[in-house]
Amino acid sequence: MFLDDYHSCVDDRIVISADQASRFAKCIAGDFNPIHTPGARRFCVPGDLLFALVLKRFGLSPHMNFRFLAMVGADRALSFREEGDRVIRVLDDDGKCYLEVERRGEVTFDESVVEAFTRCYVAFSGKNFPHYMKPLMEDCGVMFNPKRPLVIYDSMGFSLTRLDALAPALRLLDSRLDVIGKRGDVHLEFAIDAAGESIGHGGKKLVVSGLCPYDAEAMDDIVDQFYQLKRDHAGTPC
Repeated sequence: MFLDDYHSCVDDRIVISADQASRFAKCIAGDFNPIHTPGARRFCVPGDLLFALVLKRFGLSPHMNFRFLAMVGADRALSFREEGDRVIRVLDDDGKCYLEVERRGEVTFDESVVEAFTRCYVAFSGKNFPHYMKPLMEDCGVMFNPKRPLVIYDSMGFSLTRLDALAPALRLLDSRLDVIGKRGDVHLEFAIDAAGESIGHGGKKLVVSGLCPYDAEAMDDIVDQFYQLKRDHAGTPC
């Protein structure tokens, strides 16, 4: 499957190197967040890679909710388990839980369907910044600290009416930023379409910390850096 290059299996656990995590972020998600760059002080594995690996192992259900509880560092051995309470959990050897997943309904393990849904969601999710977040921050007059930008994946969920779409697409329906002191909660609502019809909907939540007054010049510099990283990466083997 297309995820094989972005993780390794050690015994019954999954290990993700900094290079694998970074290549997934850039090649699959189009995500150039600096925290996914090897050597970054706050390096973490993309939450969307954990999401993709859950679907790979446990299949796609029509109703799924993901809660991201902590950031995963490079080379951390992870166990993907479905417990007796039917909650899927991603844990390390110390028992620390990084992700919880609840699901309902039938399950499909059709690789074509699972990969298509994974790719379309991850591509949508990779547009968090600057596509969705910059306009929200500008409208609210706030932004993350340009010296230490930190956007954390909090949760996401979706509901599907069918599990056979081979070319689904996500489109943004609504977005908002709730400012609570120096913290911001970003909410993105999306529709899921296939073959010209709606087959579902969902939403995700991101948390932005260290908010400060919006600085157009500083934001333009950050956006320029994002697109420069994207240009630098063009043509790099994935």
